[in-house]
This record gives sequence, C-alpha cells and structure tokens, in this order.
Amino acid sequence: QVQVVESGGGLAQSGGSLRLSCVASGSMSGVYTTGWYRQSPGKQREWIAGISDGGTTNYANSVKGRFTISRGGAKNTVYLQLDNLKPEDTAVYYCNVAEITVSGTLVEEFWGQGTQVTVSS
Repeated sequence: QVQVVESGGGLAQSGGSLRLSCVASGSMSGVYTTGWYRQSPGKQREWIAGISDGGTTNYANSVKGRFTISRGGAKNTVYLQLDNLKPEDTAVYYCNVAEITVSGTLVEEFWGQGTQVTVSS
C-alpha cells in the first residue's frame, strides 16, 4: 500500500552538489524510518544514511560530513543533500521506507525505483 519514489539524480562535477528527494505515499499509519542506499555496477547495495521518525540521523563513514538527510515540510518527504561529491559517489541511489515496531523491529519495508547519480572527474 506504500509507494516510494526517488528523484533529483543527475550529472555533477567532482566537488559539486545534488539534492535527492524521497516521497512516500499510500496508507501509512505506523512508525516509519527512512534510509538511503546506493549501488554501483557490480557491487552490493550500500546503506549510507538514515533518519528515524523522531528525526535522529545516522551516516555511513563514506559519506559522513558530506551528505545530509532531513525530513521536508511536505508530509512523507525525505531529502538527501549530497555535497562535495566524489567520482566514487557515482551509483544508483535508492530510498527505503520501513515500518518498525516501538522496539525498532522491522514490520515491512518499501523500496523506490532508484535515481542515478553520476559524478564526473
């Protein structure tokens, strides 16, 4: 019942910036946490950032200090600000919306279709 759509990817120069958006829609009556992942060709999908329903954020070391995850003013919208981009950031970026219990256990998760980020060098 939940649909997730990412947008905002594109081509950027090394050191440049992009802003990705994740919009969730449908029936959302529980507690949710949102995470951003990325996957490069031939590599496993990598978790890079997450934000809890209460606004707590976490980042992978590879993007810490360069990427910022936040909740937007619009309901069910999460952003990922990508600054100081590097060629190794090139990947398809995916948004994951997960319904969790009060203890943090996964109930159900939903994935977007992904948005391509390409960083030239």
